[in-house]
Amino acid sequence: MPTLILTPRYTEDSQALWRAASQLGWDVERLQTWRIPESLRSVGQPVLYVEALFGPTLAEDLGLALVEPPIDWLPNLPEPLRKRKITLTTLDEARKLTRPAFVKPPNDKSFPAKVYATGNDLPDDFDDDTPVLVSDIVHWETEFRCFVLDGKPQAISIYLRDGELQREHNFAATPSELAQATEYIKQVIADPNVSIGKTAVLDVGTIRDRGWAVIEQNAAWGAGIYGCDPVRVLSVLEHVASSIKRA
Repeated sequence: MPTLILTPRYTEDSQALWRAASQLGWDVERLQTWRIPESLRSVGQPVLYVEALFGPTLAEDLGLALVEPPIDWLPNLPEPLRKRKITLTTLDEARKLTRPAFVKPPNDKSFPAKVYATGNDLPDDFDDDTPVLVSDIVHWETEFRCFVLDGKPQAISIYLRDGELQREHNFAATPSELAQATEYIKQVIADPNVSIGKTAVLDVGTIRDRGWAVIEQNAAWGAGIYGCDPVRVLSVLEHVASSIKRA
């Protein structure tokens, strides 16, 4: 039987997954510290849902290695799927920017992903060689999150509309919007130039005056679920755990 392992940090997402796992008859363990206790290190089917900054450490305690998208995955996508210029560079190079740009860490939230007026506004408490993605500024009209398993969408939800988080609106989207987002995700996955692992979280949306585009890919084990069905999310997380290779 799978065991869902959650960190000490209580969030709406972790609580929703806790309830869904209990509904499925899974065991659930909420860590008391940011380490895996000895009693859990021999769990047969661990299913991790952990924050990106702590995930690798907790996985190492279990003798596991977590899988993440390559940091150059997004800039290497075909331009028709991105519909904007995106460059992988270093924080040192990004600090030389003299124009506004959207800057973010590739695979974590070590500093805020947002529009910076110039490179001088970027945080200065990180190493110069810290990798960052620098993107053209675009207006996202809608943004959707989709948990993917074996190349098939499993759970999808809108999460932003014109930059506004849709939590207060119960992540409501029309059937037509969800159908269009799902169909676009299927097209992206089917593209021979796109590489997506067994499990993934794919964010897509519509850019004003440009249409559908890929926002980013995330690792499923730490991604927010927003309005996605938590039971369906667990069906993806379960396979993430089973596909993790022992170190």
